Amino acid sequence: MDELKVPLNSKLSAPIVYNAKNQRKKQALSVTDTVLSLVLVSPLTIGCWRGTWELVTCYTTLFPAWLTFLFGNVAYAILIVGKYEIGELITTKSTTLEFTLKRLHTYVFMWIGICIWNRGWELYNLACEIKVVDIQELDGNDNPYSVIGSFVFFYTCLGCLRSTRSTLNVPFVMVLDTKSAYSDFPTRFKKTIEEKTTLYVLDCLFSVFIIGTLVVFVWRGAWVLVDIYLFPENEYWSAWGSLVLGYTIVAIAFLLQPMMRWICDRISGLLRLLVADVFLFFSFVGTVNVWRGIWNLLNLYFLPENMELSAWITHWVCLILLILLKCSNTLLVRGVYIDADEPAGKCVVFPVYYLRLIFQRERIKKINKKFQIEAMSRRKIELDNIKIDCSCGTDLKNHITKENAQNHSPSQ
Repeated sequence: MDELKVPLNSKLSAPIVYNAKNQRKKQALSVTDTVLSLVLVSPLTIGCWRGTWELVTCYTTLFPAWLTFLFGNVAYAILIVGKYEIGELITTKSTTLEFTLKRLHTYVFMWIGICIWNRGWELYNLACEIKVVDIQELDGNDNPYSVIGSFVFFYTCLGCLRSTRSTLNVPFVMVLDTKSAYSDFPTRFKKTIEEKTTLYVLDCLFSVFIIGTLVVFVWRGAWVLVDIYLFPENEYWSAWGSLVLGYTIVAIAFLLQPMMRWICDRISGLLRLLVADVFLFFSFVGTVNVWRGIWNLLNLYFLPENMELSAWITHWVCLILLILLKCSNTLLVRGVYIDADEPAGKCVVFPVYYLRLIFQRERIKKINKKFQIEAMSRRKIELDNIKIDCSCGTDLKNHITKENAQNHSPSQ
């Protein structure tokens, strides 16, 4: 028997269990989910981020770098510390109100996250003395060694903290708008508020301010390195090259996933961690290139003469489509994930579940409905038996009363 366990982002109560007869269906759903992530959810997510990002850039005077980065992280930490209370607050009896509050929560969370990343990249540029951001303005005389050194340093820090998996995003991650998704933001040390409030708050702060900042700087370093070395003399070639390279690496990573899972099933300890980290780094390179390719192609081809209008359109169109697809939670930075934390080969399984989760939920509903019908049937039978017992008792009582009346009649 094989089963679909949903790591990272889903907390559905029961897995789908497949037997040998349903292996083809499982494989078909897996391929379909992967294709949906590659050609639909990923471009929409990147497009929405790009639109929001460019809006922050267009109105940069409203978002001073240090203040926005600091207060953004504080707001993000508050949302994560109070995630359970917020989850209860946005859960109401009114379906329409609950839908609105949850999407508003996602929208606010997205804006805070993108502001942190945008201003964090600006601070990275200042720290590494990067004078340009746009590829078309790259100066060949700029020294890349500060970028290389900082990238290696920050990525090594993430590796020491066993958090390099946190650098992954679409197309290797997909999050549906389920009830659990609105309170599912894992932290580095997995402390809960029930254990000790102080440790829980410190864990949230460490996850946001330390690991979150490291992830932002790692992404910026990787992005700049691709800017410098991938066709820096031609922005169009660079954008298309990044897209092709990114999707090629992503496709190879998905194809290697069964083999990597097989390998990690048979090793353990430090060796399994190292193997998983190498695979995650390879996947991260693909992720950055996919994002950079789609992002720069939108900048080059979609209303390049009016960046503000282009940003507003991609912001709203992509956001609305993701909401309709019930994937708007994919826009959020989902907390901290620990390298090789899952047992055996599951540590290299990408949480790309769409149709499989939908079918799983429907199957769970059918199973629950079946149990309810069976329980109601058993209850009905029990009630009928009770009625029969009550009826028999009444008849016996009437019979005894009648006999007593006859025995004491005057005629005798």
